[in-house]
Amino acid sequence: MKVIYDPETDTLMIYLRDERIKESDEVRPGVIADYGYDGGIVSFELLRASKVVENANEMQFAVGA
Repeated sequence: MKVIYDPETDTLMIYLRDERIKESDEVRPGVIADYGYDGGIVSFELLRASKVVENANEMQFAVGA
């Protein structure tokens, strides 16, 4: 998984897997889901991320047991 924040466009990209994107759909206002050729989700894009995510340029990562 990879997360990239672009402050110029105020966009947060969350990549779940490294696959080619077949289509994209705005599933909620400002949230775009990208789907692969197998129909599974490849990534999410959050528009206006600084309005939705606290400290969009910082990240904490936790793995549960």
